[in-house]
Amino acid sequence: MAQYTRQEVIQEAKDLAEKLSKIEEIERFKQLEVKLNQNNKVQSHIKKIKALQKQAVNLQHYEKSEAQKRVEEELDRLQQELDEIPVVQEFKETQVVVNDILQRVTQTIAEEVTNEIIRSTGGNVLKGETGKELKY
Repeated sequence: MAQYTRQEVIQEAKDLAEKLSKIEEIERFKQLEVKLNQNNKVQSHIKKIKALQKQAVNLQHYEKSEAQKRVEEELDRLQQELDEIPVVQEFKETQVVVNDILQRVTQTIAEEVTNEIIRSTGGNVLKGETGKELKY
C-alpha cells in the first residue's frame, strides 16, 4: 500500500479544486457573479441594504426600537426587490447547485476515508466496524 505525504494529498485536493472550478455548473456560477457585479441596479440595492443593516445595528445598540423596526421593514422591501431581479434569482439557484456539488464531494471523500480505514483494519464496511489489525 502506497503512502502519501500530507503535502501530496493537499496538492491532489488543489488539483481536484481546479477540476471542479471548470465544471459547467461552477463556470455558470462564475459568469453570473460577474454579471451581478456589473449590474448597476443590483449593486445599488446591495449598497443600500448594507447601509441599512449598519443603521439597524446602531439603532439596536441605542435601543431605538421604533426606528429599528422601520429600517428592518425597508430592509425586507429592498431584499425582496433584489431577489426579484432575474440575474439574482438565477445566481441564487446556481449557488444552491454549486453548494450541493461541493457537499457531495466532501461527503464522498469523508465516506471513502472512513471505508478505507475500515478495510485496512480488516473490518466490515457494511457494518461500519473496524477490525483488529492493519492490513498492508
